[in-house]
Amino acid sequence: MRMTNRAAALSGMLASVVALSGCGTQDSTAGHDSARAAIVDPVAVTYDGGIHLLDGKSLALSGEVKLAGFNRLNPAGDDHHLMVSTKDGFRVLDAVHGELTDTTIAAVEPGHVVRHGGRTVLFADGSGEVTVFDPRQLDRGAPETEVYRAAAPHHGVAIRLSTGELVVTLGTAQQRTGIVVLDRDRREIARNEDCPGVHGESTVRGEAVVIGCQTGALVYRNGVITKVASPTPYGRIGNQAGSDLSTVALGDYKQDRDAELERSQQVSLIDTADATLRLVNLGTSYTFRSLARGPQGEALVLGTDGRIHVIDPAAGAVVRTIPVSGPWEESLRWQDARPAIFVRGNDIYVSDPAAKTVRRLDLTTGATLASVTLPDSPNELSGVTTN
Repeated sequence: MRMTNRAAALSGMLASVVALSGCGTQDSTAGHDSARAAIVDPVAVTYDGGIHLLDGKSLALSGEVKLAGFNRLNPAGDDHHLMVSTKDGFRVLDAVHGELTDTTIAAVEPGHVVRHGGRTVLFADGSGEVTVFDPRQLDRGAPETEVYRAAAPHHGVAIRLSTGELVVTLGTAQQRTGIVVLDRDRREIARNEDCPGVHGESTVRGEAVVIGCQTGALVYRNGVITKVASPTPYGRIGNQAGSDLSTVALGDYKQDRDAELERSQQVSLIDTADATLRLVNLGTSYTFRSLARGPQGEALVLGTDGRIHVIDPAAGAVVRTIPVSGPWEESLRWQDARPAIFVRGNDIYVSDPAAKTVRRLDLTTGATLASVTLPDSPNELSGVTTN
């Protein structure tokens, strides 16, 4: 089902925003109409009780948003905003001015946020609603939205392509099975249900969409869905990172169906050019917050050995490592804070919850360019680029 509506603009009074510059507490504002000084290339870091805003160069603590609950961060798709997943829906954060706007896109169990081709797509797990909007409209408040409803609520994901096509996962609360592709009029043009446990997405060069399965991955390109089988009977790919400069998607890889938490030491490379999948041994484990891509399409993995493993996706091999911290261990509870990686251009940002630090490193040299110690343990890490 498809409809168009105006996203609800809800009051930001549920959260108090504290500016560290001395401006005090203010109500949230929409767009860029703010009296607060702009934060340069802001980096946002969640903690238990709010979000810290850092200067993207110096990492100086430049703002704070008080927000109760377990909050998740994703870039909104423009140069100013982030989407904050809360219990009420997707709230819009003006990261440049360090404050929540008045805009909330209501969602039952807000889940994945996907940006591609000038559109941002939100998935509400509790209702199956897929909300599509142009992030440039966030400057003036609540954006115009298109809403499509999946056949059943599930933990899903969707992506809108430059052609107007919409790729949406299929499933129910009990099981997830595959994807369906809809044309710009939202008529079905392709379907594949050979993807048990479907989870996560990425887009790579040629606008090829990769969707993870428990038995490999699905690749959608030019009207055709192709199954890329895993080399092991159970080969779960649930988290990915793509690049417009490479035909290869970087994914995690789990082989033990019965493990409470499998600390895998292999990552997957899914090549959409020839529909192949190969595994790369890292010699260390990693987590779902460990995957990123560099400005030239490099595949980056933050290992529990405290190093960033730089992979050449074409060669399928680790070409070097960058030391960041000491070794650490992944918690059994996925909501617990763990080191995270965020890449913007040649800058790599890495958090260390145990030390309460965030570091900025140069991808080329591996040198640490800046660091900050925070008053709270950092959890999720994201950011925007200002003009």
